[in-house]
Amino acid sequence: MKRLILSAAMAALCLSASAADQFIHFKKNAGDFTLFANGTPCRIITDSNDDEAVKIALENLKEDFFRVTGTRPEISNTAGKDSLCIIAGSLHTPLIQKLIKDKKISRKELENKKEKYIIQLVENPQEGISRAMVIAGSDRRGTVYGIYELSEQMGVSPWYWWADVPTKPQKEIYFRPGTYTDGEPAVTYRGIFLNDEAPCLTGWVKQRYGTNYGDHRFYSRVFELILRLKGNYLWPAMWGWAFYADDPENGKTADKMGVIIGTSHHEPMARNHQEWARKRKEYGAWNYATNKEVLDKFFTEGIERMKGTEDVVTIGMRGDGDEAMSQDVNVRLLEDVVKNQRKIIEKVTRKPAKKTPQVWALYKEVLDYYNQGMRVPDDVIMLLCDDNWGNVRRLPTAEERKHPGGWGMYYHVDYVGAPRNSKWLNVTPIQNMWEQLQLTYDYGVDKLWILNVGDLKPMEYPITLFLDMAWNPKEYDASTLLEHTRRFCAQAFGEEQADEATRILNLSCKYNGRSTAEMLDASTYNLETGEWKQVSDEFAKLETEALRQYISLKPEYKDAYKQLILFPVQAMSNLYEMYYAQAMNHKLYAENNPEANYWADKVEKAFARDKELCDDYNNVMSNGKWKGMMTQKHIGYTSWNDNFPADKLPEIYRIEKPEEATGGYVFTAKDGYVAMEAEHYFGRTDAANARWTIIPYMGRTLSGMSLMPYTEPTGGASVSYKMKLPENLDSVTVHVVVKSTLAFHKKEGHTYTVGFEGGESFPVNFNKNLNEDPENIYTIYYPTVARRVVENKISMKLPAPVNGEHTLVFKPLDPGIVLEKIVVDCGGYQPSFLFMKESPCKR
Repeated sequence: MKRLILSAAMAALCLSASAADQFIHFKKNAGDFTLFANGTPCRIITDSNDDEAVKIALENLKEDFFRVTGTRPEISNTAGKDSLCIIAGSLHTPLIQKLIKDKKISRKELENKKEKYIIQLVENPQEGISRAMVIAGSDRRGTVYGIYELSEQMGVSPWYWWADVPTKPQKEIYFRPGTYTDGEPAVTYRGIFLNDEAPCLTGWVKQRYGTNYGDHRFYSRVFELILRLKGNYLWPAMWGWAFYADDPENGKTADKMGVIIGTSHHEPMARNHQEWARKRKEYGAWNYATNKEVLDKFFTEGIERMKGTEDVVTIGMRGDGDEAMSQDVNVRLLEDVVKNQRKIIEKVTRKPAKKTPQVWALYKEVLDYYNQGMRVPDDVIMLLCDDNWGNVRRLPTAEERKHPGGWGMYYHVDYVGAPRNSKWLNVTPIQNMWEQLQLTYDYGVDKLWILNVGDLKPMEYPITLFLDMAWNPKEYDASTLLEHTRRFCAQAFGEEQADEATRILNLSCKYNGRSTAEMLDASTYNLETGEWKQVSDEFAKLETEALRQYISLKPEYKDAYKQLILFPVQAMSNLYEMYYAQAMNHKLYAENNPEANYWADKVEKAFARDKELCDDYNNVMSNGKWKGMMTQKHIGYTSWNDNFPADKLPEIYRIEKPEEATGGYVFTAKDGYVAMEAEHYFGRTDAANARWTIIPYMGRTLSGMSLMPYTEPTGGASVSYKMKLPENLDSVTVHVVVKSTLAFHKKEGHTYTVGFEGGESFPVNFNKNLNEDPENIYTIYYPTVARRVVENKISMKLPAPVNGEHTLVFKPLDPGIVLEKIVVDCGGYQPSFLFMKESPCKR
């Protein structure tokens, strides 16, 4: 929680107390400091001796003012004629040192602190300035974070560019007097790892920048995002890119902006894997036992390139290309690797190795080496990891927590590996990440946190949560966690939309966490128990709610909402519908039920919609800004390393229908009744010039059947229904459901007959009272036509079965009779608006 320091005298007390954290507002109160009013922003004063990172952040603040007000403030090293201004600078600069000397700000709030800022209203900070809002940092990043805190409180989201979150225009901006700080970060190194960058990130970069790799233009956007989120660390993408080699300006830009670069768990000594892979024939084997001289030279070049920066050096080795080390590798050899690497670091930097921050990643088999007794020097950060799915594998014991170099955690929301990849969408429930990071921090892992985010998009929310927790893991507890989500949603979509967006985002993460898109298939959920329908319906409901909110948004919020909520919900909801339809298709096909074809159609439609949704993300959303970012395959995996070129339509089956439907359905009584849809007949006979016609979707359930054309006689026509009834049953009640057709043909009403073969046939005049005669209009006519059907119940004696089966025959004696459903009650029928669920049948 950001904290308000009421005065220098009360600073120590207030640093441990929670208070108001919002210092920017947009209506003036007495005593407020004016940042913008009457179309004029106050001047920004900085020190020419300050770090380049601060100057870059101030240029971004200048643009942020423009986003909010339409006007850019002037940045200079002097106050000019202004009596009000913003003063921004780092502790070491003469500008801030003079304020400390004049007792305008407190030295102890910044001295010996890491990455801390204070934002304070100062009276008469220097000659010619009556009041100033001062942003002072303990170091360059502290100052940068203070600058971006002002931007965020003015309404510029850290995701203004990467998720197109709009900025609300303001006509006035005021600073509430006081001294504000966010304290120091709990975790020293806090960052993200761009990984598995093909095809999405690579394709998008090609579209946007025209390069086959991320150059400094791309990375400067990433660095800015990290800093706005109060991170400080990056592992660059490494599948096909080489951060240092592809563009020499990449490393320089990171250092200039204040972002610390590391390399992934299998890229030692500030070298990218691609730097070796591209020259593998020249370099030889990635094997320290047989190729030490070449590898030492390779390592030396990496340290020479990064010396003089704050970059963190990964030490140790894994196999070539993130593979496991070979079977014959032993602990002694790996200890020699580390020993020699540290000699190289000392030789190149001309400083003790401990002066260069280093990390040893205990990833996969390397953890086994540690458990076997391998150790590294005390100053090295020990990097643990999760299981690639968000569950922490190992945490330090009480004794291990004494390790001076500290401990780190490598965590995943993107992964390529067994059992199947997880690359397409965020599938990390909010609560899972919070719980495991709480566990991590409670066990003293606070030196380095790095999050594998894949292509960066669409992992916007987990990135935000991860970096916020890295700054202050204890800001939220289990009962208040969704306050973080709400703050994110309020910033992205506006305060009035925040509650509903929070609910949908939370449920989306929860539902996605049940199964990744890549793991999902027709067998994931139980079809027979209704579980598959339940989860599919839950997602369909959530999609409806997300779409309802999307429609209600102001136009400027819609692109951000689509990226952060609507697309992920729609995409996964559609997959659930597709695989549920596939499960239904397989079940009905096995039963030789022609309804299998209906579900096959649904699979094909959902598969096509998946492509349409991704195409919209790439080409329509944000006017095509993110073209190429949503091209990850996700339908068709059977194992993580499947080499299929594109999404594959799930396997479906169809039952070939002849031109003329032949019926052939045989039903079996269950739960004391047989319910039969009209079109699921056993046999039919047409009239001389009128044919039985199925009217799809007619009525309350499946369809209706009628003889057409209606002008032709119905003589000789019938439709029959075959069923197996319980033994020793001598009578039943037959419910016949027809459409509430009025007596247009004969005033005295229309008639059909129904009866079992071998037994009596019963005539039923179903609409003789469907008229507006006084005795009928309110008691029969209106109630019946409003419900659209007529249900007649006929008690019948059962004739002897033929081969254990009974056949019921329905004959229309007048035109316009539409049959919808027949139920044979054997004692289990219950009054039902839909006339019971259809009984089991085969053809």
